[in-house]
Amino acid sequence: TCSGIVPLSYRNDKISITDFGGVGDGRTLNTKAFRAAIYRIQHLRRRGGTLLYIPPGVYLTESFNLTSHMTLYLARGAVIKAVQYTGNWPLIAPLPSYGRGRELPGGRYMSFIHADGVRDVVITENGTIDGQGDVWWNMWRQRTLQFTRPNLIEFKNSRSILISNVIFRNSPFWNIHPVYCSNVVIRYVTILAPTDSPNTDGIDPDSSSNVCIEDSYISTGDDLVAVKSGWDEYGIAYGRPSFGITIRRITGSSPFAGIAIGSETSGGVLNVLAEHINLFDMGVGINVKTNIGRGGVIENITISDVYMENVRTGLKIAGDTGDHPDDKFNPNALPVVKGITIKNVWGVKVQRAGSILGLKDSPFTGICLANVNLHGDPTWKCSDVSGAALKVSPWPCSELASTYY
Repeated sequence: TCSGIVPLSYRNDKISITDFGGVGDGRTLNTKAFRAAIYRIQHLRRRGGTLLYIPPGVYLTESFNLTSHMTLYLARGAVIKAVQYTGNWPLIAPLPSYGRGRELPGGRYMSFIHADGVRDVVITENGTIDGQGDVWWNMWRQRTLQFTRPNLIEFKNSRSILISNVIFRNSPFWNIHPVYCSNVVIRYVTILAPTDSPNTDGIDPDSSSNVCIEDSYISTGDDLVAVKSGWDEYGIAYGRPSFGITIRRITGSSPFAGIAIGSETSGGVLNVLAEHINLFDMGVGINVKTNIGRGGVIENITISDVYMENVRTGLKIAGDTGDHPDDKFNPNALPVVKGITIKNVWGVKVQRAGSILGLKDSPFTGICLANVNLHGDPTWKCSDVSGAALKVSPWPCSELASTYY
């Protein structure tokens, strides 16, 4: 389990959002209350940190920043809800490993709940964080966005983060985004967004290490969990990989991928374990995706004990996925994909078994499938790949050598 990665801090000092004028009527704007409460935590610096209690009710607020040594405690029935007016939503600089906003050039809108350079932060206990993202989704559809949409929650340059027992709803963009972080635990969360909501990834560990994601339900409009590490020449220059990522006991559905690596992998993705995954009504069950210009190494990925049902494509490993930040990417920056093991997979109503399409000048190597049963259309497509297959049905492509006990 994730236990031990982030010790649970007990806070003797407890304050309530109502102490700072917070009103949970769903109409009163609580931005000042949240910012004042967190200012108090940051500047009084109580020994052991402070717990900020959010009682039952609906607390409408603009975006706000967290600080170190705090617990954001949402009681059962407490909802922190984002305003839908985007006019004074703060802008922040693009991530250096992306070079610009993920959707548009320039900066990006700050996440609804944001933290930069913090440590020892807990978000927990049975409440809901609601991004009211439909106003942002509509701007995306109508192409009226000026900058990249906000994530629901982002931790940047932070460590010792625990998120548990919270429902996340209707994120404007990605839901939970730890970037340049270490020692992060996300467990017992529920993440919900409509299937047609654009780019509402569930959890995206990005250029981060020692991340554990477990025992959660995710149903969104994009990948359930996607491990990333920067975008093309910017991610290569920043050079911070994602490694030591554990994903286990995740259930969910999405028109896109269940467990994804990429497509932004320019800093490298190493040492990922995903196990005991249950996927329903999916676009792709397991998807490793990168592109020419990405560079980066994807290595030592193990995905096991996966059940999938009603899936368009069971398994997809591809070197032609995802766009580019600009035309400055280096076409000679080829990704290296090696050492991927996928085992103990059972798929029912799988429209297409899978495809493994490497790059001509950088073939994918060490792709090993074992005990993989995908019931449906027996089609496999492979090129520029080498590896092995043991007890795979339908039998995959000839590029994967058959092996026997």
